[in-house]
Parts: sequence; structure tokens; C-alpha cells
Amino acid sequence: MGPLTYSPRNIRLYIPNIPPHPQVIDHYEHPRNVGSLPKNDPDVGTGLVGAPACGDVMKLQIRVDETTGKITEVKFKTFGCGSAIASSSFMTERVRGMTLDEAGGIKNTEIAKELCLPPVKMHCS
Repeated sequence: MGPLTYSPRNIRLYIPNIPPHPQVIDHYEHPRNVGSLPKNDPDVGTGLVGAPACGDVMKLQIRVDETTGKITEVKFKTFGCGSAIASSSFMTERVRGMTLDEAGGIKNTEIAKELCLPPVKMHCS
């Protein structure tokens, strides 16, 4: 048997008997804001986070307007399961236009709830 590749059909294989929520499929099949920003730009911040439970890794970059203090651009690259990719994509849409304090107040439980992720996938949000 070859390596498992992720698609809407086999996301179900990763979480037996629980079909993924339509938003998870949408953000997985059509991830928003994938890519990178120039890391040396003074208004760009970069963060890297991983989930030791499964090996998922996400790089997140934001551009913050110095005048308003709001996030104007967001990019991500996630190497992980479909739920991790969908959560990253969803989050980039949510934080655009927020201040750093507002964005920092978002809890992973909120993202998991919005995407209807099962408890076994909480670490992906």
C-alpha cells in the first residue's frame, strides 16, 4: 500500500465514521492566502508553530499597517492533515482587518467550533 494522500474522500479515513464539515472540505480544496510575504519587510511578522501530537507545522505571516495597527495581509504554509490546512486557511480570513490584540484573542477552540472539528482534531485548529 502506498503513502496516504489527503483528499475530501480520504479525510474520512483519518477520522473514521465522521464525515468532514463542508467548510473543512472547502478550505482544504480551496485554501485561501497560501504563500509567503517578504520576511525582511519591516511591517511583516512571521510565526512558526507545530503540533507534536501529529507533526503538523504551520508558518504564518502577517503584514500590519503602522498607522492603523491592523492586519492588512496574511499568508500561511501548512504541512499537515486536511483539518490543519483548513484551520489555517479559515484563520487567515478571520484575522484580516483585526488588530494584533484582537487576533491574539482568538482561541483554537473557536476555530474548531466554527469548522465543527471533532475533539480528536482539536490540536489541528
